[in-house]
Amino acid sequence: MMTIYEINKKIAQRPPFQMIERVTELVPNESATGIKNVSINEPYFMGHFPDTPIMPGVLIIEACAQLCSIVIEKDEKALDDNLYVLLKVDGFKFVKPVIPGDQLVITVNKTRDGGSLVYFDAVVKVDGKPFAKGSLVFTTVPKESVGQR
Repeated sequence: MMTIYEINKKIAQRPPFQMIERVTELVPNESATGIKNVSINEPYFMGHFPDTPIMPGVLIIEACAQLCSIVIEKDEKALDDNLYVLLKVDGFKFVKPVIPGDQLVITVNKTRDGGSLVYFDAVVKVDGKPFAKGSLVFTTVPKESVGQR
């Protein structure tokens, strides 16, 4: 299990954009299960939607991506010059809306690792029921290329 302090050593995101608050299972370079507690205090609920707050699907995908980044074994020397970034989101389906008070239990499994690409399947559950699922693909990019046009 990883606490928020250990997670902060593995990912760059911080509140209000940090989505993974606890990792309950981790098999490095293979799979993980993590927790995201959804609170009415999160800033996006002010506008999405004020009378019927629903967590945006893109933030559910981001939570999955952050958990994937914890799974990927990173060569610290290589990361001095490169970043893992989300390249593709495929087939994501949102079965039920996520609302304040829900606890997302996210499971990600690496399905393929080929060259510079890493593939994952993700499932998001609330109270043991599937709320979202889909696939994610990551790649590495040189840090120096970020922000260049």
